[in-house]
Amino acid sequence: MLRNSRTAYGLVAILFHWTIALLFVGQIGLGYLTQATEGAPRLQFELYQWHKSFGFLVLLLALLRLGWALSGIKPRPVTGTSRLEALAASLTHSTLLAATILVPLTGWAIASTSPLMIPSFAFNLLLVPDLPLARSNAAEAMWSEIHALLAYATGILALGHAGAALHHQFARRDGTLTRMLAPRAASRSHPPGREEA
Repeated sequence: MLRNSRTAYGLVAILFHWTIALLFVGQIGLGYLTQATEGAPRLQFELYQWHKSFGFLVLLLALLRLGWALSGIKPRPVTGTSRLEALAASLTHSTLLAATILVPLTGWAIASTSPLMIPSFAFNLLLVPDLPLARSNAAEAMWSEIHALLAYATGILALGHAGAALHHQFARRDGTLTRMLAPRAASRSHPPGREEA
């Protein structure tokens, strides 16, 4: 089942979810390493290039994911989900999706405003043009701060999201996590809840 049903997420949505999630978490670690290797300029430069490359990949996948989500249906909340819980989940999902677009964009803005004018090559294969932004140390510093704050805030929100999913799966046993792991099994095992508000 490639597309979502009313009771489960489809394979495409599942692959987008886990691929972007793993890449995003890895990017937080890689971003930290770029700051921790100031004493090794060559290594730091290589890490920055990989960080930018994976950032462009996350941005591309997030945009594709957004298009896919808008073109299909969204599964109903599982049985027993309150309207408040459904609203909170929907807002969290939307915020995380927006963040996986905004965080890479702000990273791109850093590279585009840096006075160093270092070209951005995605995986050493494709030259990515800069955004049409003015270059200055102040602009680079501003975008760097925004990028870091958004990235860490998104990481915290993602941890809360993961914690809620685990709570639903193992404490409430309502199959919430199962729907993002095995669409066919979830579709057979868990009846639909009421529609979101």
